[in-house]
Formats: sequence, structure tokens, C-alpha cells
Amino acid sequence: MISFQKIFGKSDVFYDLLESSASHARESVQSLHKLLSDPNAPQNLDAFVASRREDKKITQQIDEALCKTFVTELEREDIEALANALYKIPKTVEKIAERILICSTRLAGVDFSRQVKFMDAAAEIVLTMVVDLRKKVHLERVKGLNDKIQQVEGEADKLMVECLRTLYSTEKDAVQVVILKDLYDLMEKVVDRCRDAGNVVAHIVLKNS
Repeated sequence: MISFQKIFGKSDVFYDLLESSASHARESVQSLHKLLSDPNAPQNLDAFVASRREDKKITQQIDEALCKTFVTELEREDIEALANALYKIPKTVEKIAERILICSTRLAGVDFSRQVKFMDAAAEIVLTMVVDLRKKVHLERVKGLNDKIQQVEGEADKLMVECLRTLYSTEKDAVQVVILKDLYDLMEKVVDRCRDAGNVVAHIVLKNS
């Protein structure tokens, strides 16, 4: 069994903050899904900006807590790495939403449902892994969850290649080609960000098992 007091000491503050950050990451992906699938969803960035700002605030709170809390044998760089990896998820999702709203008229009929499915799956696994830190889970479970993220990331890469092949082989407006390539890149990057966060969690657990 892993000694998580060795990682976080007796305070739960880091668990709370990291779990909150992972939750905001998942919520940002869900907001994107709503924006793309619900015609009645607010056509603005308010939800995305709020989520990203709140996550940034959480990252700052983690930095402050690390400065104020004395913890024996704490690998501070691991906590900072996880906080930074989590923050990059809603930040990237906000960029996607921003571009979708800017060029919505050129995206009529474009289906992003498969990309959203992979983003949501990856974000959900990351949230589970971060929550499991508090539960003192076994290394094998963390490895299994991390393997799932790797699988999702691999499928997202295949989808990216498939979408680009279709994009480049079909007659399309040149501006739309640029727009779609940019969006495909960013959506694939969200899954990559989740993979990065999962790798950090796996690294923390492995090092302290």
C-alpha cells in the first residue's frame, strides 16, 4: 500500500485542490460538448473563461500552499507538475471554443462528436486518477487507468489522421481547410494534455509505492 502521507503530509489541502482542478478540466470538455451539440447553449465563452480562471486560481493556491506548508519528504515538483498539466486542459478547450464561435458559419454540418468523445473519456479518466490519489490505491490500478488514457490517445491520433486524409482529399474551401485543421489539432492536443496529466499521476504513485 502506498504511503500518501509521505507525499502530502497530514493535510488534505493538496488532494482537495488537485481534485477540484481535475473536475474543472472535465467540466470544460462537457461545456464544449454542449456548445457543439445544443443549439440552445449560450454562444459565448463565459463558461470556458470561468473554468480556466478558476483552474488558474487553484494552481496559484497550490503554489501558495507549498510555500506555507512544511511537509517531510514532499516531492514538490511532482505536485507542481500535476497542477500545471491539469491547468493546460481547460486552457486548450477554451481555445477550441473561441475558434468555434469565431467561425461558426463555416462549420455548419461538421461533426466533431468523435473528437469530443475521446476528449471526454480522457478527462474522465484523469479525474478518476486524481481522486484515487486520496484513496491510496494500488499501483496496478493506476497503471491500468493510465493504460486506458494511452489507448484513448492512440485512437484520437488515428482519428486525427483519418480526418486529415478526408480533409486533404476532398474539394473544400481553402479557409475551411485551415479552420478544420486548426480545430482537429487542438482537439487532439486536449487528449494529449490528459495523457500528460495521467503520466504525472502514474509517476507520483510509482515513485512512492
